[in-house]
Amino acid sequence: MYILGISAFYHDSAACIIKDGELIACASEERFTRKKGDFNFPINAINFCLKYANISTDDLDYVGFYDKPSLKFDRILHTYLSSFPRSFPTFVKVIPMWIKEKLLIKKLICDKLDIDPDKVLFAEHHLSHAASTFLVSPFEKSAILTVDGVGEWATTTYGIGEKNKIQILKQINFPDSLGLLYSAFTYYLGFKINSSEYKVMGLAPYGQPKYLNQMSEIIDIREDGSFKLNLKYFAYHYGLKMTNGKFDELFGGPPRVPETKIEQRHFDLAATIQKVTEIAMLKMANYLYEKTRLENLCLAGGVALNCVANGKILRETPFKNIFIQPAAGDAGGAIGIAYFIYNALLKNARNFVMTRADYGPEFTDNEIQKYLDSQDAIYEKCERNELLQKVAKLVDEQNVVGWFQGRMEFGPRALGNRSILGDARNPKMKDILNLKIKFRETFRPFAPSVVEDKYQEYFDINIPSPFMLLVAPVRENKRVVPSITHIDGSARLQTVSRETNPLYYDLIKEFERRTSCPVIINTSYNVRGEPIVCTPEDGYRCFIRTRMDYLAMGSFLLDKKKQRNVVEDESWKKIFPPD
Repeated sequence: MYILGISAFYHDSAACIIKDGELIACASEERFTRKKGDFNFPINAINFCLKYANISTDDLDYVGFYDKPSLKFDRILHTYLSSFPRSFPTFVKVIPMWIKEKLLIKKLICDKLDIDPDKVLFAEHHLSHAASTFLVSPFEKSAILTVDGVGEWATTTYGIGEKNKIQILKQINFPDSLGLLYSAFTYYLGFKINSSEYKVMGLAPYGQPKYLNQMSEIIDIREDGSFKLNLKYFAYHYGLKMTNGKFDELFGGPPRVPETKIEQRHFDLAATIQKVTEIAMLKMANYLYEKTRLENLCLAGGVALNCVANGKILRETPFKNIFIQPAAGDAGGAIGIAYFIYNALLKNARNFVMTRADYGPEFTDNEIQKYLDSQDAIYEKCERNELLQKVAKLVDEQNVVGWFQGRMEFGPRALGNRSILGDARNPKMKDILNLKIKFRETFRPFAPSVVEDKYQEYFDINIPSPFMLLVAPVRENKRVVPSITHIDGSARLQTVSRETNPLYYDLIKEFERRTSCPVIINTSYNVRGEPIVCTPEDGYRCFIRTRMDYLAMGSFLLDKKKQRNVVEDESWKKIFPPD
């Protein structure tokens, strides 16, 4: 049995295919179109999944869509009418699009895929989120917490999963939304919403939560984690902006203009919204534990990508085990609807646990070599052990190395297949990567990859973090890795096991053999504003235009100094002028 799952039309469109309950392929549309956060119908991701599964749409038993458009339209219509006439300009822009396209998603799917309408099924947005984490988790029974901006009406749900069933116990509805509150501050701080919330999280440790008194004006958090927002400070419920003039007054001025200098006030605002988010998430988790008395917790929704809050839930609540699948935001809804159909609706027993994220495209050495030859690239071909030894040596010698191997990962994190690697022991490596490779803000931290058998020696955490979705303190006696240690002494770690990624694991072990350090910097293989690379062409182009020193693509090792067609991008000098 083949089931295709689709998420689309808000942000981060994606598709997946499962066969008899086993995940075969999944990918985000942005990786193919090169449009970051692409929200369009994911036809390229669908075509990849079909091709990888070696089937046509005729072989599909079901196609699932991750939310219910009619319910979402009901919420939008109700919201705009209740805030009329302020909502009128937005109403005129948005409603025709819904009537013409988004209400006809079933027809669109059938037309695009040439499939019988009876095969197309829908689930509510937060049910897809819940399914995306619990049904692929290792837990037979678990508490479930989903938190995001908004689905149809729900913005937060408390639930419980057992075997192949999911029960929603309670929900918080729009316009009260922790995700939209965080996005409001993302907008106010001059960053792009639904894309750059992680920048606010990275900014927060540089500030103090000095605006908690003002926050009490706009959010009331109760002991069970439920909350109410004071809508007089927001505009998202009636317009296309997140905040309004009253919000500006409350927090001391207009929104920061993008790309302008970040001041201490902005650091403090980031620290404040991060603190409030952590307070709310901890109260939700503690309440859910009191109601379920379960040791396991599954998290999903865009707010579940807040790995600082996730780490605090692990450390400061009674839950002993936490599972978050790598694409916890809307992209993961494609997985959720597919498994909801297979396990919950069709009542099939669960037979799959998501232990890895590499379900995207892969390329053979022949395909890579053909592309490199077409670009007149200079390379050497290495055997496996030779490649590992050379790359470990290059990283030890303070080179920045692109690492393009195997299948592309699903979700916003590069986990060792589409990564840029550096030496975490070098305190200057953070700035080198930020300014000369990633072209991004200097406050942004980098993540460590650590072999699974050594993570507890370096980090104060008691469960693995394979998908880079937990932040933990770096142990004081192991702060020999300054480029991955954030200003508050923490790190967003990835634990790497040989079972799930043997090549990457062996590379880190080779680096440890040379240096006695089982930790390296792992950052996503892209520059700011672009999706993570997918194809050899994407990887080579990024290598050529940045100050990356080497590229290990498949079995091939490229030295930047030997290339004939280097065109370095100097835009970072304009983006980040010297202070």
